[in-house]
Formats: sequence, structure tokens, C-alpha cells
Amino acid sequence: MTEAVRRWADAALAAPPTDDALLLAALTHRSVGACNYERLEFLGDRALGLSIAAWIYQRFPHENEGTLNRRFTRLVSRQTCARVARRLGVPAHVRLGPQARSDGGADSDNILGDVMEALIGATFLTGGMAAVDRLVHSAWAEELDEPGLAPKHPKSALQEWAASRGLKEPCYRLLGRSGPHHSPRFRVALDVAGLPPVEAEGASKQDAETRAAAAFLASHGA
Repeated sequence: MTEAVRRWADAALAAPPTDDALLLAALTHRSVGACNYERLEFLGDRALGLSIAAWIYQRFPHENEGTLNRRFTRLVSRQTCARVARRLGVPAHVRLGPQARSDGGADSDNILGDVMEALIGATFLTGGMAAVDRLVHSAWAEELDEPGLAPKHPKSALQEWAASRGLKEPCYRLLGRSGPHHSPRFRVALDVAGLPPVEAEGASKQDAETRAAAAFLASHGA
């Protein structure tokens, strides 16, 4: 554990985990080793769900179950968790193996969402639900009052588009990587049910896949 990580956690998180080992584990991807965030993410996912459910139940007393459920689903989604993580500066502190980092893991919604939940899990272990509520209420404040439902992430929207038509899941293929090590460019091809493939480029593999999905949806009026 470095002093920089602890300083960041204390400054960025309203209720940071007080145990350095748990904080480090919450920031560690499995590509680094066996002591990683997966078990903490399992716990944090449940703690986040309970905290959000209780919060919106109290905050929106006149909403019916269906509206509360839609609001809940948006607030605990992988995309929202990743967005919160980016706002808190999590990407700079995620510990990744060389290949995972090369593949754009530090900008992956899946990884950042998991790390955010793992941080909540670690907070629960060191401070209980009261600490979880302080962290969640602070970190999700901008998300709670957002009007309507947040737009779907292009990859999620494309997956739903394909499923609604009985098509196989979209397939992303990495075509190549270029550029210097400190500023790589990734190019991917997107294949959907035999339709003409769509290619896109981005600063990470995830970014390129997102751009390809957005381009496909735009070209098919979705």
C-alpha cells in the first residue's frame, strides 16, 4: 500500500475502507494475483443494492414499485458504477497485470464497475452499513436526481437490439494495435449475424468496441 493510494482514498471516498489490505485488494484485478477484488465485489454488489434500495424508497415516497425498480436498476448498473468510479478517480489506482492494462482494462466499464463495488464491500467490512450509506450517498448524489433513465451504453443497447430480433450476440474482434506504448490505438471489427462488419478505433479495446457498437446502431437506425 502506497501513501498516494491512501491519500486518494481518504480524499475521494466519503467513507473509505480503513484496512489497508482490504483497500489494496479492492483495487486489484485478478490478472495481478489471487488476492484481488472478486470476493469483495460480490459483497459490495449486495451492500450497494441494499443502500440504494433504502435510499430511493425514502427519497421518492410517491413512486410505485415499477418506477422504483427502474430507478434502482439504473443506479446499480455496471455503467453507472463505472461512471461513479471515473468521477472519483478510481482508474488511476486500479492494479492490473500487463496484458489486462494493454487491453484497456483501466477504462473498462466491467472492471471499473467491479472495483467500485469492491470498494463498497471493503467499506462494509470495516465500517458496516452506516459507512456504506455515507459512501454511496456521496458518490451517487449526481446520479440519484438525474431525470428519466440514463441512455443505454452502446454495447448494451446493441446486445438488446440483437436479442429482440433473435440474433446471436454481437462478436467483437481485435484487428490490431498501433501507436507508442504510452498512447496506443486499438482497432476492432464488430460482427452481427452476418451483416457487414463495422470497424472502429479507440484509445482502448473497450473504447473501440463502444465506438463500433455506436456506429452500427446509428447505421441501422437503432
